[in-house]
Amino acid sequence: EALPITSERRSRTLSALRGLFSYLKARRLVFINPTARLRGDSRPPKQMRPIELDHVREALNSADPVRAAITALIAFHALRNGQVRRLLLTDIRDGRVHLDDNPIVLAEPVRHRLNAWLNERARRWPSTANPHLFINAHTAGRGTQATSRWIHDTNGVAHKTIRQDRILHQPLATGGDTRRLCDLFGIS
Repeated sequence: EALPITSERRSRTLSALRGLFSYLKARRLVFINPTARLRGDSRPPKQMRPIELDHVREALNSADPVRAAITALIAFHALRNGQVRRLLLTDIRDGRVHLDDNPIVLAEPVRHRLNAWLNERARRWPSTANPHLFINAHTAGRGTQATSRWIHDTNGVAHKTIRQDRILHQPLATGGDTRRLCDLFGIS
């Protein structure tokens, strides 16, 4: 009786109740889990679809250097939004990006786009003390990292879909070369 009729709310409520009763049963506070045999909405899992490469190409070749650099890091090296936000200027050295003590060799197109962004960054904010690689007018004077929303809006293409597409298709493109995949995505 506690379950709503609409399918989306029913699934979420059922999931929450299952978690609650599983916890209570594990602690021996209830004898049986009454949600064990209830069925939720049986929607098939979402199929991943190929992304529109035209949008990615447009972002990579954008006249805006920050957009091109962010897109390049995500498209070539499958960085997450949070990783892009946390990047410091000192994390880019020796042709590598150093993420959590894991150096990733930067692809040549990424290096070119990062150099263009660093030149633009130095031109716009020559005296900023902000250590983050990607800054904007709001963060340049504060020393804080850019927001997820700013990264997403600047990129113009959903970073999750680019990242997932890259990770899924790279093994096919490299013939499953484990070493190359580890270097490209920073997998240890």
